[in-house]
Amino acid sequence: MKEVLLAAVCTAAVAVGSASAYAQDTSAGQSGSKDKKAETELQEIIVTATRRTEKLQDVPISITAFSQEQLTREGIVGYEGLAQSTPGVVMNRPTQNFNNFTSRGIATNGYNANLQSTVAIYVDELPISANGNSTILDPSLFDVERVEFLRGPQGTLFGSGSLAGAMRIITKKPQLDEFDMSAMVDFGLTGSDSLRQRYNLMLNTPLVEDKLGFRFVGFYRNEDGYLDNVFTGEHNSNKLIDWGGRASMLWQPTDAMSLRLTVGHEDSDPKDSSLTNPALGRNKRNSDFPDLFVANLDTYNATIDYQFDGAHFTSSTTYSEFDQLFFVDLGNTFAFTTPFRLDATAYDNIFVEEARLVSDPGNKIDWVLGTFYFYKRRDVDYVYRSSQEFLDARGLTGLEDDAYQVFGAHSIGHEFAGFGELTYHISDQLWLTGGLRYGSVDVQSETEEGGFNSNYLALALGGFSNVPLTIVPVAAAVGDKAKKSSASYKVSLSYQPSDEITTYATISTGFRAPIVNARGGLSSVVDPTDLVIPYGADSDKLTNYEVGLKGRWYGGRLTANLAAYLIDWKDIQVQANRTSDQVQFATNIGSARSKGFEFEITAVPATGLDISINGSLNDSKVTDLTDEEAAISGAVEGAQLASPHFQGSVNVKYSFDVTDEMQGFVAANMYHISSFPGMFQYVPGRPGVENPNYDRTDKYNNVKAQVGFYQGRWMVVAYAENLFDDHSVTYVHPESFLASRYGTLRPRTVGVRVSFDY
Repeated sequence: MKEVLLAAVCTAAVAVGSASAYAQDTSAGQSGSKDKKAETELQEIIVTATRRTEKLQDVPISITAFSQEQLTREGIVGYEGLAQSTPGVVMNRPTQNFNNFTSRGIATNGYNANLQSTVAIYVDELPISANGNSTILDPSLFDVERVEFLRGPQGTLFGSGSLAGAMRIITKKPQLDEFDMSAMVDFGLTGSDSLRQRYNLMLNTPLVEDKLGFRFVGFYRNEDGYLDNVFTGEHNSNKLIDWGGRASMLWQPTDAMSLRLTVGHEDSDPKDSSLTNPALGRNKRNSDFPDLFVANLDTYNATIDYQFDGAHFTSSTTYSEFDQLFFVDLGNTFAFTTPFRLDATAYDNIFVEEARLVSDPGNKIDWVLGTFYFYKRRDVDYVYRSSQEFLDARGLTGLEDDAYQVFGAHSIGHEFAGFGELTYHISDQLWLTGGLRYGSVDVQSETEEGGFNSNYLALALGGFSNVPLTIVPVAAAVGDKAKKSSASYKVSLSYQPSDEITTYATISTGFRAPIVNARGGLSSVVDPTDLVIPYGADSDKLTNYEVGLKGRWYGGRLTANLAAYLIDWKDIQVQANRTSDQVQFATNIGSARSKGFEFEITAVPATGLDISINGSLNDSKVTDLTDEEAAISGAVEGAQLASPHFQGSVNVKYSFDVTDEMQGFVAANMYHISSFPGMFQYVPGRPGVENPNYDRTDKYNNVKAQVGFYQGRWMVVAYAENLFDDHSVTYVHPESFLASRYGTLRPRTVGVRVSFDY
């Protein structure tokens, strides 16, 4: 099968090179080259970031928006592609299903272990990033209405977790008036023998014309790995199987009312981590067992829309189940002399309800009012393991198998909030917006009875042999409930000197929920004199001061979005690791400041030529710290946060006529990012002692090239990703228990993508 698919890739590439493939660039209009306006004028983008439909250029927020046509044309299928096209945003992605965005420099490391993410990720109305120290799914981006990346705190409309921004994946609704179908197939080859297969299909059909419609989306990804695990002996060990789908039913009994029911499933199953160990050579990793970060997400949503006279009502109810495997080899903690691994299985049940009422536009006062409720229960089964071979060789007995510590725990969290925004139009050119969200969050953890602990580590590290382990039952315990009631606000003044230019000045705030440490109060078995794990961390707080300009000139041939910001971040939630046994915990430290400038410029200087440039300059560092906070976190005043000073990309596309019916294009994109630290410099608990794990990412350029042809309903694109086969380090893991701690660019991948839209 692989040989057949490889042959198909080569055949398709030759077909593209000989201009025998046909497709349609939907962004250029159905009439292709005959529609010269479509080729020379940038299309206006509509967004719903303020919970109402508005033109992107009129919204006083820093937003980057992606249509499905743009995602398809540029081959963006996940978070990495989005980050590379969004100024001020970095994707920290050590491996599949371990994803964290950094926006505007607000990060202490790329992992966010034990912490809520600083950027909220929503699929429709479901926050999928509220996972803290766990896997975060990278969902399929096929058949979405739009992706919006909002930069800066979005606490008033999107709640906790949107400390530095929010990303919204908005799926398409069923169409009620016509049958529709689209499909996309992507074959890529990484290196000499790593085949990447991606299949996507969408079907839409009216069941009762203008009243009832159904839409189905299915996808399947089978992607060979490109790393060799030298310990397990597995070639291309980081293979990925990802599949799922979404079914949606829309009922619109009247022009004023609609009900949408949606069911979704995604199963993402990487067979090993993509973190590498450069000391072993290129594309090598080592772990005694595969590291597994498996994610399985089921979602169920019901959304009711009703158009009143003067206002639009929306109620969105979502229930989701998110099951995860977090299987990690921890053997490098003791240089692989003592087997030590964790098999953690987590089960999340989440319920979300949001109801809001939005005034119709065109009035002197525009307003949004809403309520939000979030419930989450997480159950985790922890199994710490040795290996049977080691136990037998050392004569350590008393265990049923190789598990030496087993216990279960669960946590329950709630968030309830009321929110609103009001915009007063002082004149047609000047308006003032105020937003407020007030709510409460709480979380409580419990350790369940039935587990056990043992003195395995003490005996193994102490060199003892031929002795039975001491088994101690794990007692049930109820942790303290962490609570927080707080308000987030936004004040913005906007001025529009002309229909083509919008300027604004904004003050906005955000926060994260408090954290409860799963093993608060626990002493170290390895070193009883080491620090005792604290019980948790309070909410941190962030205030953003921002000015911006959005403009559209020369009849739509040039657009620019510019923003400058200053951010104060206080009571920072950080991850720390106890030195003796690498137990993770969350705590708070002093303050940091981030300041920067973002820009997005897009131009059509000549017919068929599109040029877009985006980027950001950022300076983010720790500004205030006590000696105790420095000791526990490893930070010092003046330390750079885990974010680059400069990041940006350039995209150039040239479209041309091949025949009267066929068009073609060539495109190139270069993404640049400067080096940044992966963590704080010093060992927690040992002031002035440099952390042996401390390192920085590389400064690098990632270049992608494409050539495509389209006619009618077909489009075929040949591409080369990471054109110059750069092997730069893009991520540094902060914890020593992993021997393979570095994320790198995927090696050069060439392929062909075929799409059809009926």
